[in-house]
Amino acid sequence: MIDVSPIEISGHTFLSISVILPKTNLLVVTSDKGYIMCGALDVALLNEKLKDRKVIAGRAVGVKTIEQLLEAPLESVTHEAESMGIHKGMIGKEAMLKML
Repeated sequence: MIDVSPIEISGHTFLSISVILPKTNLLVVTSDKGYIMCGALDVALLNEKLKDRKVIAGRAVGVKTIEQLLEAPLESVTHEAESMGIHKGMIGKEAMLKML
């Protein structure tokens, strides 16, 4: 099952995407500039092999719902996200507000 829904954070609308798969869920909250995602996100790949794309993204692990993704501290972020003031340990929803 795939669910795509608008989600509001501090008066701003973002898009949440949940993909329910056997034994795992893929979770994403995105803006026009970047996104946060569950542990399936490969930040090292984005930072190393795809660095020319300048992807703004953060990864939270151990989350099972969009709500948990928004409340969880980010375990890792891309270099481009760091350049925008998004850092490891920042709560997901705070990171999304920096991606406006």
